[in-house]
Amino acid sequence: MRTVAISEFKATCLALLEEVRVSGEPLVITKRGVPIAQVGPPSLEEVPRRHLGGLAGRIRIIGDIVGPASDPSDWEVLR
Repeated sequence: MRTVAISEFKATCLALLEEVRVSGEPLVITKRGVPIAQVGPPSLEEVPRRHLGGLAGRIRIIGDIVGPASDPSDWEVLR
C-alpha cells in the first residue's frame, strides 16, 4: 500500500487515481504523517450497472413490437 502526502496528492491527483485504477492497489493519503484517507479501486459490487443495454440477453420479445396492439378495424377513429 503506497502512502502519499496530501500536498503531493493535490498536485498529482489524476495521475495517482489512474495508478490506483491500473494497479488495483489502494493509496493512503496522509497529512503531517497521519493517515486521513484511503483511495482504492471499486469492488465489483460497487460498480454501477449501465442503464442502456443493461437487460441485454435477459428479455425475450414475443410477437410484433412495431405493429398496432389491436386490429385496426377495432379502432373507432378509422370508421
